[in-house]
Amino acid sequence: MSAWDMSIKGKAPYVGEAAEMSSLVTMQHVDLFTKITGDKNPLHYDEELAKESIFGGLIVQGGVTSGILNALVAEMLPGPGTVFLGVEWKFSKAVYVGDEITGRVEVLSVRNDKPICELRTTVCNQHGDICLSGTASTFTVPLKSYQTVS
Repeated sequence: MSAWDMSIKGKAPYVGEAAEMSSLVTMQHVDLFTKITGDKNPLHYDEELAKESIFGGLIVQGGVTSGILNALVAEMLPGPGTVFLGVEWKFSKAVYVGDEITGRVEVLSVRNDKPICELRTTVCNQHGDICLSGTASTFTVPLKSYQTVS
């Protein structure tokens, strides 16, 4: 029996397998992230200051940008029960309030002895600009049953 047999999918991801999801980023995302973290950077809230900055407008927190990757690994690939063991991300372009971002994960390697994957990770905006890129390692906890949280 492989380490992946108890996963919800019942099989190991394979090298080259990929998944994507998109989300329109709104001020509500910024507000909710601020409530969770306390990050009240004026670049996220003060329109006039943000317009005069190098960014030219309100940007979202990095955690909002990378958050789509949390959803991807937990819901799609590798799937339910998956958590990050480590990440190495480069934020190369700001994400603005009103941007539609697309997160993508691609499997680079899979361990057969443990439910661990190495993933290539990216987040792009609606123009195809890469806003975040890097790698992540994940562990998938074997789950006997699973119900979607709404």
